[in-house]
Amino acid sequence: MTFDGSRALIVGDYLTPKTGRFAGQLGPWSDVVRAVGIAPRSLLMKVIFLLFGVAWLAAAAAFQRRRPGSARVLAVLAVLTLWYLPIGTLTSALVLVGLSRSRSL
Repeated sequence: MTFDGSRALIVGDYLTPKTGRFAGQLGPWSDVVRAVGIAPRSLLMKVIFLLFGVAWLAAAAAFQRRRPGSARVLAVLAVLTLWYLPIGTLTSALVLVGLSRSRSL
């Protein structure tokens, strides 16, 4: 998300397939954000992508360093990222399962 959000802010658009059936199309997440009234290619959504990505990286680094509360922050980010179909949903689910199994919460 950090890469794609920053790329979209710098270059003007997200990374999308160049050829094939899905050329130029965003993933299924775009339907979710459109349904709540946010244009997927808007400046707001690009900033949201960047901020989510930076938050994930910071939370993962804090968790790796065993900072107090970092597992809860990761859990909150995972829940808040479930909308990012399909990659974010799968990653978030795996993080939540991993955290619950490690009893880090």
